[in-house]
Amino acid sequence: MDKPLVSIITASFNSASTIYDALQSVANQTYPNIEHIVVDGLSTDKTLEIIKQFPKVVLVSEKDKGVYDAFNKGWKLARGEIIAYLNADDFYVNSEVVEKMVEMLEKKSAGAGWADLDYINRLNPEKIIRHWKSSEYKSGGFFRGWAPAHPTFFARRSLYEKFGGFDEQFKISADYELMLRFLEVNKVLGVYLPETIVKMRVGGMSNRSIKNILRANWEVYLAFKKNNLNGGWLVVLLKPLSKLKQFFF
Repeated sequence: MDKPLVSIITASFNSASTIYDALQSVANQTYPNIEHIVVDGLSTDKTLEIIKQFPKVVLVSEKDKGVYDAFNKGWKLARGEIIAYLNADDFYVNSEVVEKMVEMLEKKSAGAGWADLDYINRLNPEKIIRHWKSSEYKSGGFFRGWAPAHPTFFARRSLYEKFGGFDEQFKISADYELMLRFLEVNKVLGVYLPETIVKMRVGGMSNRSIKNILRANWEVYLAFKKNNLNGGWLVVLLKPLSKLKQFFF
């Protein structure tokens, strides 16, 4: 039986200082059926030169409207049955990540899956700042501040075709809104792999500044409102509190 094609999508823009690690971590995967698509926003540094060192990468470089526009372009171009996103600042922790995630999805006939993530120092990848330990999804979890780490999130292409991709009105939290829509609203069967599979450099879009943190929390409220869910204001309070334990590991 053929293994399903996995499409991994990376959005980049002037990411020369970090993207090599992301690309290499995908190239190192033992899983035999991977399509890696990089959607670049016309980088002006050496990002494109680095990407071209990986001839199997499918590269699209054109002006875009931001990371979620790039993600939408990516999944629409993708041929894979399973879709994942790896930011240009992030990388998989070992060569077996995709193999394990696909095996879990296939074994449990699940629509989506996720795992744990480490936030690391931008200059020293060995220094862990926060550890995002997730858990199995339980109905109502999003109302209690729970959410998966999006860079660990693998989902069937059929879900994007049925429920839609990233809503670009959300500038920081479109990934959160998408997972809320898939899991909480449409009750997609999701499964959890209790392992760290991604290392994510701190300083990403959602936590780059106090202003962005506040904007991200506001968008969490808007995500609930968009999906006709009550309790958004409470989640705005609970979600940041749920992250405090990530600093103690």
